Amino acid sequence: MKFIKKVLSIVIILAMINIVTVLGIDSNNYIRVKIPNVTIKLVTCDKNKKSFIISPQQTKTQVVYNNTEYGFKVNLPETWKGYTIVNSTWDGYDTMGEGVIKETGPLISIRHPLWTEENPRQDIPIMVFTIEQWNAMNNDEFHIGAAPINPSELARNSKYVFGLPARYNFAFLTGFEEVQQIIDSKAVVATENINK
Repeated sequence: MKFIKKVLSIVIILAMINIVTVLGIDSNNYIRVKIPNVTIKLVTCDKNKKSFIISPQQTKTQVVYNNTEYGFKVNLPETWKGYTIVNSTWDGYDTMGEGVIKETGPLISIRHPLWTEENPRQDIPIMVFTIEQWNAMNNDEFHIGAAPINPSELARNSKYVFGLPARYNFAFLTGFEEVQQIIDSKAVVATENINK
């Protein structure tokens, strides 16, 4: 009984500091709490060992950007409903330093619905490379931008690698922390649903 009180105390404290929301106790006497985008089921499974199980149950993401041209999707928070897509290109420069563009490719930016010219917000930029381009860049056959750091890999399928530009968030626009959380949550997922 002491163990159950300890678990309940922890849940109450987390609820008080707004880390979790208590959803209630279900028919199996599980205490259900919600952390943003994750539901946790706390189970007192063995009173003698005083143990419990925390099992994440992903809730359905409300907003998904699905790109079938290159084969990837991005799971977004509900606050991104109404996002827009900004298509542009990235340029890869010859490593000889002459400013010659050696490679180009798509740069797809997912823009938050609250973005305005007066109050820009951080986009989610996704660079699309063929596997050959990605390998050539990593072999220093070309570079992107002034940063001595290559883009980082977000995901890949059988034809493309999806990259995050180095220093993409150094302007510290509104929402840059949220975008980093989205990226860190592995929201970019490669698929083989490719129409190109």
